[in-house]
Parts: sequence; structure tokens; C-alpha cells
Amino acid sequence: MAIRVLLADDQAMVRGGLRLILEDQPDITVVGEASDGVDAVAQARRLRPDVCLVDIRMPRLDGLQVTRALAGPEVVDPLRVVVVTTFDLDEYVYGALRGGAAGFLLKDAGPALLVEAVRAAHQGDALVSPSVTVRLLRHLAPPTPPRDERRPALSEREIEVVREIARGRTNLEIGAELFISLSTVKSHVSAVQTKLGLRNRTEIAVWAWEHRVVD
Repeated sequence: MAIRVLLADDQAMVRGGLRLILEDQPDITVVGEASDGVDAVAQARRLRPDVCLVDIRMPRLDGLQVTRALAGPEVVDPLRVVVVTTFDLDEYVYGALRGGAAGFLLKDAGPALLVEAVRAAHQGDALVSPSVTVRLLRHLAPPTPPRDERRPALSEREIEVVREIARGRTNLEIGAELFISLSTVKSHVSAVQTKLGLRNRTEIAVWAWEHRVVD
């Protein structure tokens, strides 16, 4: 079945361009468009798309507010949200990922990366534009490791998987790097999420940098 996508952007020309790119793919269909944040939340809750592509700057509710409403920590049945923006600002990226976004993409990243981000989100992966990934996650690391906080007991292999996730690697790339099967990678990712109480790969990456699991 096709991946069902909702587009939320206040510019009709941008929505039209995104629709043309996505619907040129045989496995993706656009099921709705919203021109402001309130409409985006309403349509997303009604249509339950597989992936929501949400712009940062929109009337009534901005993209970060929309992300929290659809995918935030308090949402019982969260949707997969990918934030798409022209603004390469750390506070936007940080806010989006903290709000539960399954990806952060710059509009100039190109059609191929846009399609990849939609597919990755649908598969439970997370994609952040390569130009901001390492810079962002390093900024999330505190000056010193958290005190008075016990780390969950992750195995050595799980730690290796966490490091690769924090570096922006996909499951396939992690499997190739660690010489393990795709199903084994997915099992480790699931185990890490359960042990850390995290919901997606983006939260795993944030946790890894905050706890200095990666250099």
C-alpha cells in the first residue's frame, strides 16, 4: 500500500511542489493539504496519515506546536512528523526533535532526500538533513555528563547500535558497519527503546549525545 502523506505549509506553491515530487513515486500518495497549523492538526487527526510533512512557520500554530500536538511525549497514539523548513536554525531543529519529530529536513535538500525522509519515517527510522545532524546533536550534549542519573544497562552491542544511530546511520548501514543482519539491528533498536523508555530513533540519538555515548 502507498505511504499516505499530509502536507502542511502556508504557501500553496510549496505544497504543490512537494506534491509533485512525492506523487511521482509509485509508493507515496498525498491525502491532504493544510495551509495553517490548526488545520494541519485537525486533518492529521482525522485522516491519520502515515507521515506528516510540516513547515516550521505557519499561521495560528507553528510547526513546532503542530509536532508536539501530533507526536509529542503526551500523545497516546503519535503520528510520524517530518519537519521541512528553509530555516537552518539549531533552536528549530532541537525543538522539533524534542517535540517528537521523526525527521528534520531543509527544503533545499533536494527531491531525493525528501522522498527518503518520508520512507524513513514510515519505516520507523529518522532522517535529519546531513548538513545539520552532527552539529545539532553535539550541541545537545551538556558540558558535563548528567549527575545522579543511573544509565540503563545496555549491552556492548546495544551501545554500538546507539552510537551509529547518533551518527545518522540507517538500519542497513548499521548492519553493514557492525556485520549483523537487518533483523538483528531492528531487535537491538527495539531493545534500546524499551530500556531507555524512548519512542523512536531520533530520541535515541538525542539521548546518546546528551549522555556522551558518542565522541
